[in-house]
Amino acid sequence: MTHAFKLTRNVEFAETDMAGIMHFSNFFRLMEETEHAFFRSLGISVHEEVDNQLIGWPRVNATCKYSHPLRFEDKVEIHLLVKEIRDKSITYQYQFRKVDRDDTLAVARGEITTICVHLNVKKGEMESFAIPSQIREKISAAPSELLQEKG
Repeated sequence: MTHAFKLTRNVEFAETDMAGIMHFSNFFRLMEETEHAFFRSLGISVHEEVDNQLIGWPRVNATCKYSHPLRFEDKVEIHLLVKEIRDKSITYQYQFRKVDRDDTLAVARGEITTICVHLNVKKGEMESFAIPSQIREKISAAPSELLQEKG
């Protein structure tokens, strides 16, 4: 069972504002990108059919606290930790670190809670349900000493 994942990438020009700083909204996009890569690393998808039901993971809470800016071409590591896994939800903690040749700098910390749902695309409806066992058996909560407290 896995509780952590790391994605490393460069900040793209289109992700920056006129001041050359990565726009705050793009931190949320990177959190979602990292979540998707985490699921793919486990051989699953955030949007797939399980037991003849299309499932998805809408967000019910999302926060991000910023401490330093990121700029075009900065290399950033996004560390995903599974903070909590419940019957129908998963809460992820994200730690963003700017990577230089000899050092890393914490630049932001975020958190997203998702709910597992059945999707009825034709009706535009969704209903929460228990996380399928084939997904749950691959994911576990991170040890508390790895998690950073909000503040």
